[in-house]
Amino acid sequence: MMEVIETIVIQNAEVEGKETVVSSVEEDKTKAEFIWTLQATWHLVNTRLEMDQAFDQPVCKKKKLWEMVAEKVNAKLRESDVSDVSVKAYECDLKWRNILATYRRNAERAKRLGPASVHWEFFKAMHDVLGKSREEVEAQRRAKLSGTRVGKAIASKRFTPILPTPPVTAAPCAPRPPQDVLQLYMELQERKMNMWAQQKALEERKIDAINNLAQAISSLAQKNSSTEASKEGH
Repeated sequence: MMEVIETIVIQNAEVEGKETVVSSVEEDKTKAEFIWTLQATWHLVNTRLEMDQAFDQPVCKKKKLWEMVAEKVNAKLRESDVSDVSVKAYECDLKWRNILATYRRNAERAKRLGPASVHWEFFKAMHDVLGKSREEVEAQRRAKLSGTRVGKAIASKRFTPILPTPPVTAAPCAPRPPQDVLQLYMELQERKMNMWAQQKALEERKIDAINNLAQAISSLAQKNSSTEASKEGH
């Protein structure tokens, strides 16, 4: 009987010790984790929506942007002394993904049943920024532009603004590749040879004409001499 009691005590002691160790680890883990309260979530939503244009750029470093979001959220939390644990950039990114998924589900519900059917506290703030169609964004941009000089000039010309395109200019002559240069050189040399051959042929014709003329003069002189000799003989 004594042995059984002793065994039970030892087991209880071991179990109690294990429970103590586990609880201390869980307590340390709880201290290291950031808890998303409603106020902290609002800070994240507002900060992320304010930086939506930066996140929407085609070329941007999302990691740097999320680090900026985390810094702003931590600064707001320190002002209100809400939490002594700083939120990390990846935690903001993960939380925003979950919030964005919830927003999309509620946006579909609002589209089917109307905005009054959605009671999610973050829906209106997010929908005001994320729920605008491209047509609405373009209409707002044109409304802001209408009061400016550029807008008035465009309206007077009845011109629909489009994205600027680079001016069309005559493309400079690209340098010829070595093969084309060699071919051009051969063509020039061939032309020179043809011109030289033509000039040579012309010179030869001139020489032939001069020789023919000289022969004709010589023949004529001989003929005259023969005629005069025959006359003297008579």
